[in-house]
Amino acid sequence: MKKICVSSKAIFLAVSFFLMTLGALFPEIIRAEQLPDFFGVLKKKLHDEGFDSDRIDSIFQKPGVQFDPRTASLFFIHSEARINYDQFLSPESIQNAKKYIRDNLSVLDNAEKAFGVNKEIVTAIILVETRLGSYLGKSSTLNTLSSLAVAREPELREIIWNSISAERRPERAVFEKRIENKSTWAFSELKAFLRYTEREKLDPATINGSYAGAIGVAQFMPTSILAYAVDGSKDGRIDLFDHADSIMSIANYLRQFGWKPGISYEKAFNVVYKYNHSNYYVKTILKIADLLKG
Repeated sequence: MKKICVSSKAIFLAVSFFLMTLGALFPEIIRAEQLPDFFGVLKKKLHDEGFDSDRIDSIFQKPGVQFDPRTASLFFIHSEARINYDQFLSPESIQNAKKYIRDNLSVLDNAEKAFGVNKEIVTAIILVETRLGSYLGKSSTLNTLSSLAVAREPELREIIWNSISAERRPERAVFEKRIENKSTWAFSELKAFLRYTEREKLDPATINGSYAGAIGVAQFMPTSILAYAVDGSKDGRIDLFDHADSIMSIANYLRQFGWKPGISYEKAFNVVYKYNHSNYYVKTILKIADLLKG
């Protein structure tokens, strides 16, 4: 028995080395069947956390569920400084946002009455996050979170490293530290995502979002969905691809972090910063809100 285990490990490492070499040249999505029991460690951890074994096994056997180093690598090269937030301050963007307010006035008014968050700040967030719901992301949320959750495995870590172009790679020590942190974070988000989709009777393999795993018009991470999302449409479900649910959820999120009617600029800045930890982002949101009031 011991000899068989050593042999299996040797095969795993040999295949991993081969894929690492390919990854350096062709950083494509790696399918689960290309490695022995690819998500085995992850499935066991989920089983140990109390998830139903049959459901988890069924999810990870679905077509398209795969390790995605290319998307995972974006966590290590993304830079807020590269984002052109000023584009959302253009006259065209502001006019589109004003139309969004008119089209969704009833639910925006309801959100303001329920949570004390004005319609301009909610609309500004939706404008910047998803272009008023017109761009929701094309990355598989399940693949993104699962890939990062197993990224601390040495062989898989190397595949992600090799999928980052040499000129954009961070220092190796920085990468190692961040991948440990991101793997822990992603496992927590994956658990929340699986709980949310089970509760709402959704197929997790069919849901797309941002490269970071954020979902829907509001671009909530799964842990935020469980903590702050609300049923704005009153249909008995929470669906952040629905504008009413997203509007009410954003308002609830901001209220929970301290938003109040008549809030000062400084306090408003701190609350919106909780939504996205970027000074540039927050300044843009507050500028858009002011323009929408004009």
